[in-house]
Amino acid sequence: MGISSKKFNIVITSRQIWEETHLGSNIRDMARVLSQSHQVLFINDPLDWSTVISQKSGRAQLRSEFLAKHQGQRLIQDGANLWVLSPESVVASINWMPDGALYDWLNRYNTKKIAHEITAAVKKLGWDSFILINDNDMLQGFFMKELLQPKVAVYYLRDNFLAVDFWRKHGLRLEPLLMEKVDMIASNSIYLANQAARYNPQSVYVGQGCDLKLFDSNKIDKIPADLEAIPHPRVGYAGALTGLRLDGALIETVAAQRPDWQVVLIGSTDDSFPVERLKALPNVHFLGSKTPQQIPAYLEGMDVLINPQKLNEVTIGNYPRKIDEYLAMGKPIVAVKTETMDLFKDHVNLAENSDQFIGQIEDVLQGKQLSSPEARIAFAHEHSWENSVGDLMNAIETRFFPKALPKK
Repeated sequence: MGISSKKFNIVITSRQIWEETHLGSNIRDMARVLSQSHQVLFINDPLDWSTVISQKSGRAQLRSEFLAKHQGQRLIQDGANLWVLSPESVVASINWMPDGALYDWLNRYNTKKIAHEITAAVKKLGWDSFILINDNDMLQGFFMKELLQPKVAVYYLRDNFLAVDFWRKHGLRLEPLLMEKVDMIASNSIYLANQAARYNPQSVYVGQGCDLKLFDSNKIDKIPADLEAIPHPRVGYAGALTGLRLDGALIETVAAQRPDWQVVLIGSTDDSFPVERLKALPNVHFLGSKTPQQIPAYLEGMDVLINPQKLNEVTIGNYPRKIDEYLAMGKPIVAVKTETMDLFKDHVNLAENSDQFIGQIEDVLQGKQLSSPEARIAFAHEHSWENSVGDLMNAIETRFFPKALPKK
């Protein structure tokens, strides 16, 4: 579906930072596509005092380099209709506080400082009204609607952050209240849209967008040397190797029961992922983190791609963008079954336990595939940012900016 016919001014608030370009980001991709037809102001996640003092996250350094690149300008233009505001205000670090009235008072105080800078930027751009899109931030974004007074306030629910301790502490109380007071909730999975509808009837599913330009097997000249050195059959995964989202025990079971298969894992690991246990298996290969530009060549060299995700509060409603990337390469896939993965059932083998997972990999390696490479590629390309953003803007337009009825 195309983007709506009207032209809007849009302010996007997010906990993502604009300058972190080495990582994929739903909201940055969405902002760029929105700016093709609308005017967009992206609000860079403000730094807090703990980040500035400790710099453990590296965000303060990235922000400093970003500002230096733009001669210290806080409001810069990064496209024909796209601006980025990096707030000067440093907010207080308050997430450690007990939930309650004092937290709310300080949260509102923090938000007022950022809202003041947003209002000044909007005025500088000459906008008299705008749509506010809050990118899944139920904490810093909680008071934005009343402080900014947008024409329409949209909460973009793209993940179940409440499964993470940082967000759960205050979010268990605040997210339902925020969903009740916004004008509309837009979700990238049917599961999350249904959850949001419990709090707000204006809950819509807008699908997930993906930028698949890099994922084209016709553009691959050669398989990387570190992968080429590994014998076939190669069972591969590419993405963050984190114990929160990925089932290390399932990967271990696959490798242990089928020592003739080579399990290839691409991505950075965290402390919760069972790296040492998996490295003890001779047919498990950790190839490390790769750039987005390198990933397609690694996917091309796999015989079957897998998504062995855990089933928990985080993943149950999560839309796995990697599946579209896998499909865009025309590759056969085996994945753990979730409600969201049901969308892919005609092209992806879905397993409910380790025996099914292993059996379906075996079927794929023997040539038993649900669809052709061409069908998989075509299906992946249905999930474009243009389609997702088009559905979002059409939902906003039809609900809040209906066309005037013709005069009789």
